Amino acid sequence: MASPAHDPGPALDQDGVRLTVDDAIATVTLTNPAKRNAQSPALWRALAEAGRRLPGSVRAVVLRAEGKSFSAGLDRQAFTPEGFDGEPSFIDLARGADAELDATIAEYQEAFTWWRRSDLVSVAAVQGHAIGAGFQLALACDLRVVADDVQFAMRETSLGLVPDLTGTHPLVSLVGYARALEICATGRFVAAEEAVSTGLANLAVPADQLDPAVHDLVSAILAAPRDAVVETKALLQGAQTRDYEAQRTAERAAQGRRLRDLAGLGE
Repeated sequence: MASPAHDPGPALDQDGVRLTVDDAIATVTLTNPAKRNAQSPALWRALAEAGRRLPGSVRAVVLRAEGKSFSAGLDRQAFTPEGFDGEPSFIDLARGADAELDATIAEYQEAFTWWRRSDLVSVAAVQGHAIGAGFQLALACDLRVVADDVQFAMRETSLGLVPDLTGTHPLVSLVGYARALEICATGRFVAAEEAVSTGLANLAVPADQLDPAVHDLVSAILAAPRDAVVETKALLQGAQTRDYEAQRTAERAAQGRRLRDLAGLGE
C-alpha cells in the first residue's frame, strides 16, 4: 500500500520494525529480510511500541514483511550464552527467579496482544516461512492473507519449548484442539491450501498478488461504518467464552446501542 505524497514518514522505524500511518490504515512492516525477519526482544519491544503509537484515526492495521520470508522465528542467538547485546540471555533468564522470568515473558507477549483490540481489524500478509514466533505473530492478527508459497510451522515443541507468544489460543480457536496439538507436537509445515481449508488463512493468492489482495480486503472492511465493525468484532470475540443465552443478551445490547446511534439517540 503506497503512502500518499504528503506522508510525513514513518511513525516508527527501529529494530526491524517500521510503522507508517495513512489515515485509517496503519502498516507495520518487518524490515530485516537479510535475517528472514528473525525475532528478538528488541523487535518485540518495537512491535509493542508500534501499537502504542497508533493514532485514533486508525481502523485497520496491516502486518507485512520485506523479503521472501514473513518471519523465520526467534533469532537463534537467543539460545547462546552471550544472547543479544544489552539483553539477558535466555540462559540467564532461566537461572533467575520465577517472578522475574514470568514478568519478562509477559513483556515479550505485549508485542502480540494489541492486534486484536476491538477498535481495530488487523490483517497479516504472510509469504514464505512463518515459523515459531513468526507463526504466532501471524496468529496474533484477526485475519490472514497468505501467498501460495507460505509455510507455517510451530517448532517450539521440537526445541523442547512451548509456544508462549499468545499463539496457542488463536490456533486452537481456528483449527481445533486435535489439529493444533498435531501441528505443534510434530513441528510440521502447513502450506497455503491446508491453511485455507482449516481456517488458518482467509485467502491464499499468488505471491505477486499478496499486497493487492490485502488492500482489497482492508478496503472492504473500511466500507462498513466503524462503530458497527467494532461492535461486531466484540460480539464475535466474546462468543468464544459466552454460552448461547449470554451471547443472545450481548447481541441485543449491541443492537440497541447501534439503533440508538443511528436514530441520533446515542450518548
